[in-house]
Amino acid sequence: MATRKKVAQARGEPLDLGPISTGWLHAVGISTKQELAQCGAVGAYLILKGQGFNVTLNLVYGLEAVLRGCRASHLPAELKQLLREQVADCLKPRCEWSLNDPLYRRYHDEEWGVPVHDDIRLFEFLILEGAQAGLSWLTILRKREAYRESFRGFDPARVARFGANDVVRLLNNPGIVRNRLKVASSISNAQAFLAVQEEFGSFDAYLWRFVDGSPRQNRFDTMRAVPAKTTQSDALSKDLQRRGFRFVGSTICYAFMQAVGMVNDHLLHCYRHRELLRQRAG
Repeated sequence: MATRKKVAQARGEPLDLGPISTGWLHAVGISTKQELAQCGAVGAYLILKGQGFNVTLNLVYGLEAVLRGCRASHLPAELKQLLREQVADCLKPRCEWSLNDPLYRRYHDEEWGVPVHDDIRLFEFLILEGAQAGLSWLTILRKREAYRESFRGFDPARVARFGANDVVRLLNNPGIVRNRLKVASSISNAQAFLAVQEEFGSFDAYLWRFVDGSPRQNRFDTMRAVPAKTTQSDALSKDLQRRGFRFVGSTICYAFMQAVGMVNDHLLHCYRHRELLRQRAG
């Protein structure tokens, strides 16, 4: 009996929300209170909704009550209102790639496609996009804070001075992508970045010439319609390579252009497409 109890504790406290709701949660891999806590009541609701289950707001209240160890009817009205607002925000029409992870969704809502003119931020995205090569962007987002710390806040002047000891330090850091070529390119790219700043006054002044100084407003209905590269990314890639940059192929450059708002590639149904258009008009 004691052994069974220890096994149950190791697995986590089982959920009990009634047979239907519990069965739904089990179907998406949420079987214990601990697993529910990892994604939260709203997160679990969105997972179920994304899998086609006929969920309602009452389930959100029930899940939150389980996490708080009380009955749903005992949840304060203010908390229920907050949960409703969180669900409404999460259900805004978005680009499909951002729907499956809260970190993706926050990046999509707050950063992707927003014009960037700060050189530090531009250098950050340049390094991160190069690090992504062969990996998912979500992997890079999860390592972003470790990158910021390891690369000294993405100050190109400091990164350009990295030496052999820094390379060893970076290659021993599990928080970043430990690829020797990518690490080496981040240092040489910082040096090339400084040269561009010296020639043009800022990397921003150099970069935005490739879209004539203004974001390109695309009108795509589906992600399949979004190109992997364009004539502008081809031109940027070719020029960066000529200046000594590495990991700047045309596909990487286009992803970089999307990230820093040189193009608005939010889909037409996405609420951010309209917001970025209004910002530009304003």
